[in-house]
Amino acid sequence: MRILVIEKEPTLYKIISNKLEEFQYQTDVAENMKDGIYFLGIRHYDLVIANYFLSDGSTLELIPIIKSLSPKASIIVISPEYKKEFEIQALKNGADDFLAQPFDFDIFFARINARLRFKGSRSIRIKDLLITPKEERVIFREKEVDLKGKPFEVLTHLAIHRNQIVSKEELLDSIWEEPELVTPNVIEVAINQIRQKLDKPFHTKMIETIRRKGYRFCYPKNKQL
Repeated sequence: MRILVIEKEPTLYKIISNKLEEFQYQTDVAENMKDGIYFLGIRHYDLVIANYFLSDGSTLELIPIIKSLSPKASIIVISPEYKKEFEIQALKNGADDFLAQPFDFDIFFARINARLRFKGSRSIRIKDLLITPKEERVIFREKEVDLKGKPFEVLTHLAIHRNQIVSKEELLDSIWEEPELVTPNVIEVAINQIRQKLDKPFHTKMIETIRRKGYRFCYPKNKQL
C-alpha cells in the first residue's frame, strides 16, 4: 500500500510518515500542493492524507486532481481546527474522511489501518479465479496456485484493472517500494512467473502483452488455448 502525505507542518508530517513506515506502508511526503501534484503525476496511491490548508492553496482544489490522477485512492483531510463547514465542504468535494486537530494519534492511525485493510482484504473473483490479497492466495479451478511476492501483486493489480491496459511504469509505481531504483525488466520477470504458474499448467491465458503500451488482464475474455 502506498500513501501520500501532503502536510505543511514538519513536526506533524514527520510523526505521520514515521508511524506509517512502522506499519510498513510506502510513504511519500509533500509540503505543499505543487509537490503533491508532482507525486500524484508519477505514482499511484491507495491513500492520500492532506491538510485542509496548504501554503499554496486549499485541499478542496486538490481533491479533483487526486481523483483524476489516483482514482482508486481514499482521501483523508486533516484540519488544524474543527469547523462544521470545513468538514461538510471536504466531504462534499469527495474526501472520504475528515479529522480536526488536536486528534488522538492512536485513533487516527487505527482509522488509516482500517481503511487500507478494507481495500486490501477484498477478494477478487473472476469466473473460476479467486485472488485473496490479505492472505496472498490464488485459487484457480479449485486448485491453489503457488504465486507469492511481486508476481502475486502484479497479478492482483492487473486483475483489479481487468480489460484495461496497464503500463510498466504504473506497475512499478504501484508495487515497488523504490521504483526509480529498479529496471522495467522486473515486470517481465513477474509476468513470466504468472504465466509459468497459471497459463502453462492450466492451458489458459491470463495476461496479454500490448506492444509498446503494457499489459492487460484478459481472462476469461480470450478463449482457452
